Amino acid sequence: MYDFAIIGGGIVGLSTALALGKRYPNARILVVEKESQWAFHQTGNNSGVIHSGIYYKPGSFKAKFCRDGSRSMVEFCQEHGIEHEVCGKVIVATEEQELPRLENLYKRGLDNGIEVKRISPEEVREIEPHVKCVGGLRVFSTGIVNYKQVCLKYAELIQQQGGDLHLNTKVLKISPSGKNQVLQTNKGNFETHFVINCTGLHSDRTAKLGQVEPQAKIVPFRGEYYELTPEKRYLVKTLIYPVPNPDFPFLGVHFTRMIDGSVHAGPNAVLSLKREGYKKTDFDLRDFLEVITYPGFWKLAAKHADEGIQEIIRSFSKAAFTRSLQKLIPEVQAEDLVPTHAGVRAQALMNDGKLVDDFLIVSGQNSIHVCNAPSPAATSSLEIGKALVAEIPRLSHLDIAVTA
Repeated sequence: MYDFAIIGGGIVGLSTALALGKRYPNARILVVEKESQWAFHQTGNNSGVIHSGIYYKPGSFKAKFCRDGSRSMVEFCQEHGIEHEVCGKVIVATEEQELPRLENLYKRGLDNGIEVKRISPEEVREIEPHVKCVGGLRVFSTGIVNYKQVCLKYAELIQQQGGDLHLNTKVLKISPSGKNQVLQTNKGNFETHFVINCTGLHSDRTAKLGQVEPQAKIVPFRGEYYELTPEKRYLVKTLIYPVPNPDFPFLGVHFTRMIDGSVHAGPNAVLSLKREGYKKTDFDLRDFLEVITYPGFWKLAAKHADEGIQEIIRSFSKAAFTRSLQKLIPEVQAEDLVPTHAGVRAQALMNDGKLVDDFLIVSGQNSIHVCNAPSPAATSSLEIGKALVAEIPRLSHLDIAVTA
């Protein structure tokens, strides 16, 4: 019998277990993960950026949790000796018509309490000598880290708190048992007072297992990356981003210096035909049918048809991908780029065709379901965990909120 059971061993699930152990040191806490290692999917395949929070709507969960999370993540890494670097980044306009969008982004950064500075093309080149632009922003709090290392430390600390961690444990069914719930898994049954669903790419399905309507459907988008050859890494000193199109939900291809010194370029954003589809050839019939029979997908596709076509072209044409990168750094050539890993973003989509643009947290009977937590969830993980734990007394019949 457990007080709390977290389903999903990515960075949000582990951070939530860690926060529970701190808030309720006498509680019996369980984390189950279907894979053989922690942080196997979204967390383990992201770009390793500690985001500032500049992009997100003021007052949103993303804006608050990311701004605060960029600080708490750095403090966590400092406390536990995890390699990281607060290197900052530049966001640049490469054409005159992008300057109003750059100015809007600057104002949003100020509204979100971000340290951001307008910089001239000459000042951009002092930071990133190979960038060509007509204006830029300097965002000081952006950093880089390996989030798998962060997750391993989370797991270690949870065990020190007395939590139970189970890998290779897939939840097949969630059944009521009086006031409790039973997780039926491939490794046996676990009974718990309270369930927290942090299953990322499968969060909508897990919510339905717990008789909760997730309010949106997860649509997987694969982000494909190239890596600069070692002899060309000098072209990028920190992180270089374009001005995002506010009508399109992704940030555009950019350059990211990783904590290991490599430089990744990307990602594009194409529909994945499998929720865990990291290769172009990956296909799952159930996942595919769920997307193409969902009215919201076709409404989204119609709205963003032009951008979607460009993303698909970039997926299959290295030349097209290279041209997108050359808008930022003209010196980059196709032979400077080698393919590297892809990631899959679990993006919640509403039936009306609107992407959920904030973290989506849905409450159930003695349960909480994180039904949309793409980027910047890794940066925000400590803050998301604390926020979820703060919600439990309102949702639970347990006396644990008072006595533990």
